[in-house]
Amino acid sequence: MFNNINEILQNDGVIAFVTDTVWGIGCLPTSKKAVQRIYEIKKREAKKPLILMSDDIYPLFDYVKQPIEKQAQRLIKDYFPGALTLVVEKSENTPDYITSGMNTVGIRVPENETFANICRNIDGRVLATTSANLSGEPPALNYEEALNYIGKKVDLVIPDYNCTAKGLASTVVGFQEGKTIIYRQGEIII
Repeated sequence: MFNNINEILQNDGVIAFVTDTVWGIGCLPTSKKAVQRIYEIKKREAKKPLILMSDDIYPLFDYVKQPIEKQAQRLIKDYFPGALTLVVEKSENTPDYITSGMNTVGIRVPENETFANICRNIDGRVLATTSANLSGEPPALNYEEALNYIGKKVDLVIPDYNCTAKGLASTVVGFQEGKTIIYRQGEIII
């Protein structure tokens, strides 16, 4: 069921998929063309970065500066996989076109088996992602909404295979000068 996903992504494709929170769209982080398509599909402002997601923290480590902050390490241990996005310093492997030129990148490991299976079937196991909706509109919460909102604009909308989204956005946390900063309060309370 996931065999053609990697081929679609390798050809600058954009896919829509379920996560534990809301539906997302994504592409390979190495495809500048596909990232630009995501911004066009969503009518998203160029200054809003995408985040990187995987089924495991280890593939994401290539994209973040090592060693990562102690607080980030604790939060990874406590909340990954889960509804938490960490904003950390990026490595030279993270393209500026994903981060809107910022020196940080958001990383997340959703707790959703369908999403995990997608990642296990793609080269590098990492997707550059954002929510499946037009900017300013509510995100898709199920397969039908994903089809209606962006289905004609992406290359593939993958069914959720009964691994549904809960509907609450992830909590977004960053770090400055040793302090934890909540950028968006979502499902997880820090």
